[in-house]
Amino acid sequence: MTESVEIADPRTESEPFGWTGFFRTQGLHAVWDYELLRLEAWAARNPPLLLVARSGGEIIAGACVLVCRLWPRSSYALAPQRRGLSMSSLSPLWAEVAQPWLSGFPGVVFGEGVDDGAKAEVLRRFERALVRRLGMRTAGVLYRSVDAALAAVLDGRGRLVRQVDTVSVLRNTFADQDDWVSGLSKSRRASLRRSLRAVQRHVESGRVVVRSGSARQDLPGGEVAALLNRHRAELGIPASDTRSPLSGSYFDVFLRRSDVNTLTYHDSEGRLLAINTWLEHPRCLVKQHWASLSVADGGLRDLLFDSYLRAVRHMISTGVRELSAGRRPHEIKHELGFTPRPVYGVAVPRPVMGR
Repeated sequence: MTESVEIADPRTESEPFGWTGFFRTQGLHAVWDYELLRLEAWAARNPPLLLVARSGGEIIAGACVLVCRLWPRSSYALAPQRRGLSMSSLSPLWAEVAQPWLSGFPGVVFGEGVDDGAKAEVLRRFERALVRRLGMRTAGVLYRSVDAALAAVLDGRGRLVRQVDTVSVLRNTFADQDDWVSGLSKSRRASLRRSLRAVQRHVESGRVVVRSGSARQDLPGGEVAALLNRHRAELGIPASDTRSPLSGSYFDVFLRRSDVNTLTYHDSEGRLLAINTWLEHPRCLVKQHWASLSVADGGLRDLLFDSYLRAVRHMISTGVRELSAGRRPHEIKHELGFTPRPVYGVAVPRPVMGR
């Protein structure tokens, strides 16, 4: 079924022909846009590649693959035109099939009508293409955040498949937000209502200004990037996290998109207190980036719970099938009615890549 595989480096290579059409036809989330991949790649220490598979000239699958190395000092990858021997160019590398900013979703997408047998063929072709592109230094490939069905497709001799976490999903079975709240435990209902009343008092007093909407033109990308990257650093970045801080130039483009809804909380002087981005989608609304100032730095309590109410309200009003809130913290999301959905990691060592 698969006739060819192409690999594009968004930093230096043109968008694969037909990718925008595939993106729109398949209704992919905003992070799959090639321009956003380009902006992400230029500021990344492990820059993404875009792989596409074709049949009959048409794209039937795509994959976002991070090229990962051990970077003891540098924060960024080498410039793509740099050549020659160095410790960096000789060190081992590995590939991660992942969508870095789409928590709980795999880094591979398929067109309609691609069955499991064809998916297995595409993925093995992708692996062989990666070895050709990256060379013999390639230690292997790691597939992050795949569901049970895709994990079964990827399974095989010499491949390690493990459930690594869960993603929190809320099915849209509610008539309105009160219907959602009424289904929570008594203690959570009480604490949630206290939090919402506290935020409402701040709004009515003018201490907090809340705005939400798509294609926001009023938000400086640099300010948003600074808050998000600070929040992420304060939470602690695991050693296994291969993502890089996102740049202001990325958010200058990202926040202007019609398929990105941004919820913000500012104080009376215009300082950004908290932000939450939602990725619009006809089937699954994604509650994506969240960041807030700590109370010690002038932030306010309860804004996180207010953001959940507004996201659920948006899901209900738009009729989206479900709301995905990513992975941790699991306990809070479970108390808010979200159901855990298992996600798997699949490690494929170099000797069995493509087999």
